[in-house]
Amino acid sequence: MHDEKHMRAALREAARGLGQTSPNPAVGAVIVRGGRVLARGFHQRVGLPHAEIEALRMLKNPALARGATIYVTLEPCSTHGRTPPCVEAIVRAGFARVVIGTVDPNPAHAGRGVGLLRAAGIAVTCGVLESECRELNAGFNQWIVTRMPLVIAKAGMSLDGRLTRPPGEGQWLTSAASRADAMRLRTQVDAILIGAQTLRADNPRLTIRGVPGARQPWRVIVTRSGDLPKNAHVFTDAHRDRTLVFRGKNLRAVLRELGRREITSVLLEGGGRVLGEAFDRRLVDRVQFYVAPLLCGGPVPAVGGRGVGATAEAPLLRNPRYDKIGSDLRLTAEVEYPGALSAA
Repeated sequence: MHDEKHMRAALREAARGLGQTSPNPAVGAVIVRGGRVLARGFHQRVGLPHAEIEALRMLKNPALARGATIYVTLEPCSTHGRTPPCVEAIVRAGFARVVIGTVDPNPAHAGRGVGLLRAAGIAVTCGVLESECRELNAGFNQWIVTRMPLVIAKAGMSLDGRLTRPPGEGQWLTSAASRADAMRLRTQVDAILIGAQTLRADNPRLTIRGVPGARQPWRVIVTRSGDLPKNAHVFTDAHRDRTLVFRGKNLRAVLRELGRREITSVLLEGGGRVLGEAFDRRLVDRVQFYVAPLLCGGPVPAVGGRGVGATAEAPLLRNPRYDKIGSDLRLTAEVEYPGALSAA
């Protein structure tokens, strides 16, 4: 019980870095001695000290680490990267015990830090609140193994699955509360992707608003023709250097290139053609849909594409969660594709 309590505190620390650390994972650490929390830390940005080092820096007296326990949401790094390995710092500090939420998902490093700590005579416990610690870095976990970003399909739609109101009736279907919730989702991803038609029709800014200190994600535009409005916000505002355009490439190729650029998570914000292609090619990992209590009708669905030939071929939403946000319903789920064959 005590281990879970202190790991939850480490998870709260880690959450403070969400959206700020990519391509590194968000990690939190808590130092405990005699049941009392002495220091906390989290990884703030790539290139800055990791959570364990931040927690050690917060100790009023470094000698207090000797014989203490450190709780870390992710296995401490064991190799030199942008920063020195945290395993060495933990050993030097004299900790008696290290409690780890989840091991490093990188196959090249998984378990190596645990082995080095145990070889140094430190007691190590792994797997405390493992699912919560793993979920915290879903994008990193996928990217570090596959080099493809985690893809989240997000849409605000009417109850009958339409994305827009009738012409001349404004841009928004969903409530202000839903839009604020979706803005928080933007702060947790590396990139936001839309199609050319959405850019032409809506001229979206794709920026972070109302969340001080949040990092601006990359803005990705996919286009077949390359005929894009040069005065669009994404090409003229203060974040124009965070805009990428891909012309004539299928979505899988675009995502592969984003992965090469160390982009670990992508939010697909439309339109229906892009979402349709993403599902057709089995590229969507998660959905976050906001459903307004409206019936709009019209010919353009929220998710277009070829669709499936039979119900048994349809993507499944696994572990769905339904929450009321303002006047709307928010659906979040993981996407599972039937069968073992990959899409084209």
